[in-house]
Amino acid sequence: MNWLKLLKLWQKYNGVFLNGLIGTLWISALVLALGSLLGLLVTLVRMTRVKPVRRIGSIYIEILRGTPVLLQLYFFWIGLPKLLPALELTDTQCVLTALVINASAYISEIFRAGIDAVDKGQFEAARSLGMSELHVMTRIILPQAIKNILPAMGNEFISTIKGTSLASVFFVGELMTSQKTIQSATFLALESLTIVGVIYFILSFVLSKLLKLLERRLKASE
Repeated sequence: MNWLKLLKLWQKYNGVFLNGLIGTLWISALVLALGSLLGLLVTLVRMTRVKPVRRIGSIYIEILRGTPVLLQLYFFWIGLPKLLPALELTDTQCVLTALVINASAYISEIFRAGIDAVDKGQFEAARSLGMSELHVMTRIILPQAIKNILPAMGNEFISTIKGTSLASVFFVGELMTSQKTIQSATFLALESLTIVGVIYFILSFVLSKLLKLLERRLKASE
């Protein structure tokens, strides 16, 4: 590899790379936020006492975890505009919907593990004091569960950042799409991929270190 070409490529197109990075970050943040809300809803559905409803939640999880993400992206990209023609969804909106739904399946499992980690005696004690199941869940169980799952959610965010690279297949504005644009303009495929790889690595490395710091502080607070 010609390192001089690599340096010149960065100097000329660093703005394009950074715009792609910003796109990756906001897409990842949006997917994590909406995926968390949907994942929590799926978790509550799976915890209901109504067996058919609980079964639907389980099927939802199994389908999304048992099929490739790229397949889901294509399915929503092609199928969603046909199912909801009145909304006139863009490619980006279809892809974001697919990423949110995919993330919700994994986040749901994280929530379930966090809730299971809370001592069941607390639920029984609160119920014996006359609190409703909804109040017990929102005021006692969920606050502790969220604290338990923060490290896992951080790891999910890192996975989401890397997973958004698949959106480049549909030319959604993120880091890998920026790489494709630069490669088309310069024909420097290896160099542009190297720069993108370094950006991904630095981002993941920094977030991983912050997660470890968060875990240490959580353990200290306990």
